[in-house]
Amino acid sequence: MTPATIRDVAKRAGVGVGTVSRVLNDRPFVSDATHQKVLSAIEALDYTPSPIARRLSLRKTLTIAVIVPFFTRPSFVERLRGVEFALADSEYDLVLFNVETTDKRDAYFHDVPRRERVDGLLIISLSPRDADVERFLQAKVPTVLVDARHPRLSRAVIDDVAGGRLATQHLIELGHRKIAYVSDFLENPFNFVSSRDRHEGYRQALTAAGIPFQPAYHQQGEHGRQQAREMAHTLLALPDPPTAIFAASDTQAIGVLEAAQDAGISVPEDLSVIGYDDIEIAEYLQLTTIRQPLFASGVEGVELLLEAIANPPPTAQQVHLPTRLVARRTTGRLVD
Repeated sequence: MTPATIRDVAKRAGVGVGTVSRVLNDRPFVSDATHQKVLSAIEALDYTPSPIARRLSLRKTLTIAVIVPFFTRPSFVERLRGVEFALADSEYDLVLFNVETTDKRDAYFHDVPRRERVDGLLIISLSPRDADVERFLQAKVPTVLVDARHPRLSRAVIDDVAGGRLATQHLIELGHRKIAYVSDFLENPFNFVSSRDRHEGYRQALTAAGIPFQPAYHQQGEHGRQQAREMAHTLLALPDPPTAIFAASDTQAIGVLEAAQDAGISVPEDLSVIGYDDIEIAEYLQLTTIRQPLFASGVEGVELLLEAIANPPPTAQQVHLPTRLVARRTTGRLVD
């Protein structure tokens, strides 16, 4: 059976093709009676509009692009789950661009934000430079950041300075003064800022408690469980090792726990460990961590973007998402 066309619908409803198009696109100037006749004809004929024709009639691509780095990492997966959830009931398709090198990032920043390709752009954890933002604005493609910042773009952000401070204060309140920090490189070509902001919060909490910062207690390297395991081995082999370690992510905290096990060090009796993110496995491991709303940040980013597409705001909007401590079994009071 040949699929029904828009002309078949118009003929059955006794109206013109333009009237059917206005009903499909929810345009004004169609009476209630005519609107109902068209809907009845669509249902009777089981008519499905052509996606391509719909895009042309709306002068839109009905596509949202998401540029995200290393999207297989647990925290990025959770943010993307929020993005997909928020778009599920919308008319927009999702196109994902995975960034694993700075060259890829630069190419996507240059090529993706074009009106003939996408109606909106969501960028996760990659803070764009001024020249990038100028290009986005000139292309007139609404752009929103998640876990990234630029004053000219709307964004959904987490206060990682406060999160780092919260993690360190928890350890201080348990009596720890020899507190180490394991993180990604603070300066990196992707301009990731979360580890740097969490480090700032760590330093602020130490200062507020009158605890001197010890450079040897900060280990930084490539992100990953094994890399964190090696950094923790370095810390635990110090002449005066830390009694507590704050890891900038749960993945890194797992590496720290493995290093403690390698060294025969009991957690939390001899070493307290706290992570950051509260990914799914953290609860299984009973890892104390700082929960950031990963899923919610994806949802908030999409909501900001859809609003910007429908009604561009006069100034950049910012949504702050809270962090909170989730105390489990890997942190404990220091016993002298």
